Amino acid sequence: MQITLIVTLVLHVLSGVFWAGSTFALARTGGNLADQLFKPQMGAATVAVATGALLWFLLNRGASGTPGHILALGALSAVIAAGVQGMMGGQALRQLSVASGPEASSLRDRMATGQRIAASLLGVTVICMAAARYA
Repeated sequence: MQITLIVTLVLHVLSGVFWAGSTFALARTGGNLADQLFKPQMGAATVAVATGALLWFLLNRGASGTPGHILALGALSAVIAAGVQGMMGGQALRQLSVASGPEASSLRDRMATGQRIAASLLGVTVICMAAARYA
């Protein structure tokens, strides 16, 4: 059980750090290179959410109380962030392959907007993970 917990926690932290860090960077740079980081980000998001669910199962059985509610809010924010990135970024990326000129610029702006929204949501997630321990 201990090794499962350690491996799950390490995978959760590493994937979450990459996902949140790249999202914050892309939000700050206006989505520059978002098309190249889309697949790695979605992979990291999948691993972070899946390992977060496993950690929830392993560590939060029974009554959750205030810390559990705070973690649940963080988890919900992360899932919504992944959905925003997947929908806005994925759709824009598919259309970008055939677009040019002003249309391509508009699609890149949409990708940047998705990164900014996701960055805000992942900021909430990080705050909730840090605060839940002390609630």
